[in-house]
Amino acid sequence: MPLTDLGLDELVGFRPEAPVPQGFDEFWRRTLAEARSHGGAVKAERVTEQYALRTVEVDDVRFPGWNGEPVAAWLLRPRGVDGPLPVVVTYIGYSGGRGLPTEHLLWSAAGYAQLVVDSRGQGRDTPDRGEGDGTQWVEGFMTRGIDSPENHYYRRLITDCVRAVDAVAELPGLDGDRVVLAGGSQGGGLALAVAGLSGDRVAATMPDVPFLCHFRQGAQTALEGPYQEIVKYLRWHSPHRVEQAFDTLDHFDGVHFAQRATAPALFSVALMDPICPPRTVYAAFNHYAGEDRTVTVWPFADHGGGCGANPPVQLAWLRERGLAPQL
Repeated sequence: MPLTDLGLDELVGFRPEAPVPQGFDEFWRRTLAEARSHGGAVKAERVTEQYALRTVEVDDVRFPGWNGEPVAAWLLRPRGVDGPLPVVVTYIGYSGGRGLPTEHLLWSAAGYAQLVVDSRGQGRDTPDRGEGDGTQWVEGFMTRGIDSPENHYYRRLITDCVRAVDAVAELPGLDGDRVVLAGGSQGGGLALAVAGLSGDRVAATMPDVPFLCHFRQGAQTALEGPYQEIVKYLRWHSPHRVEQAFDTLDHFDGVHFAQRATAPALFSVALMDPICPPRTVYAAFNHYAGEDRTVTVWPFADHGGGCGANPPVQLAWLRERGLAPQL
């Protein structure tokens, strides 16, 4: 597979203008305040024995998300280790859910707690009952509620993801001062969003090949994947709905969240990525407000990024920042 975007020399300096939508901060302040106003307790049920695991404890968690609706998550911890443990809050890639706990054993093996957050409507355990305007005809989630930020699917999903950080404080054995956000593709975009909305409650964020960054660039340059849903939608509604659509999407753009995020950040980018073009990743990285920001470049990788070679990079990076568990 050839390079799918600009060369690395051009990408390093790629920092497109990214005007923030009017009322962006107030929109998110109001959205999160409304979600929190519904209250609701975090519930956790021990289910380790169902999965025949000997070194890991597993809890099936439900916490209140958008509109107070329950969001599913797995909480995994190394067995027999006293807390409080640093916790890696993990968000999932597009069209996937939390899956099974046996799919998420890396972080507990390294001594961390991990909260694996289901994606509403994408995972099987968290339905999406949210509003829609009836305009979506393209498959997937990108154009669901694209008539306005109030109705869009990602308003609900990002709210769920912020509420997952809220839930950490109610789960025993977790260190609320060492909350790390992680995820790849959509999960990486969600990690950026939560970092921008959660302030100093986040100790670090690790967005891998992040999706949901600079939607217009993504729609114009991605060769495959969910950005094409926007293209398909606008093909029939262009030109009169183009600006309206991107105005909506701007409220969920990782570039704007990056402009508000200050926690140490470890990005990754793949230069042969046909789904999340490298320029969209660098648009967010180069706008990131925190001074401690690093990007791992995988020059011959596609959307899989560094695959199995990436976790050792992340573990070492967290250790350098004092975020490794004390075992």
